[in-house]
Amino acid sequence: MAEEALIVIDVQNDFCPGGALAVDGGDEIIPEINRRIGAFEHVILTQDWHPAGHSSFASTHPGKSPFETVTMPYGEQKLWPDHCVQGTRGADFHPGLEWTRAELVVRKGFRPSIDSYSAFFENDHTTPTGLGGYLRERGIRRLTLAGLATDFCVAYSALDAVGQGFDVTVLLEASRGIDLGGSMAEMTGRMREQGVVLA
Repeated sequence: MAEEALIVIDVQNDFCPGGALAVDGGDEIIPEINRRIGAFEHVILTQDWHPAGHSSFASTHPGKSPFETVTMPYGEQKLWPDHCVQGTRGADFHPGLEWTRAELVVRKGFRPSIDSYSAFFENDHTTPTGLGGYLRERGIRRLTLAGLATDFCVAYSALDAVGQGFDVTVLLEASRGIDLGGSMAEMTGRMREQGVVLA
């Protein structure tokens, strides 16, 4: 397992029931993720980490509502309710997540003017988070992804990982999706086409 890592995506309070951008059943995956954390030698977490007033928040665009789309300098951007604001309880990892074995936490979405779904790149698809280089330096080639949400941060991370030359598996049983306008079917289809193993 030395060449393998588990990447746990955004298992944070705001994405779990009761949170600002709750994914249905988001907390149901935690026991399975904890089991997997115990089985992997290398564990990496991502954490959505937005400054207040982030450009992806609908509240920063007068007259716009959450889940509407706007055009940003880097392309189309879905607008979200304010969520995972730095230093708030909503940005904390879910208290049930046994994450202390994680060797790295990648924070994303901290640049005020650009959102970041992927663990590897900002939404401009060119600004790296540094995760790809970290994994390569550690000799890690195979990645297993799980977390929230399947059709956004998990899927974008998986697609970017394949593009970076990693072998990628997504644990659907340890992930949950938002499914906005058929986004689950679209993104699982895209992952399959790009060679992501959906387990």
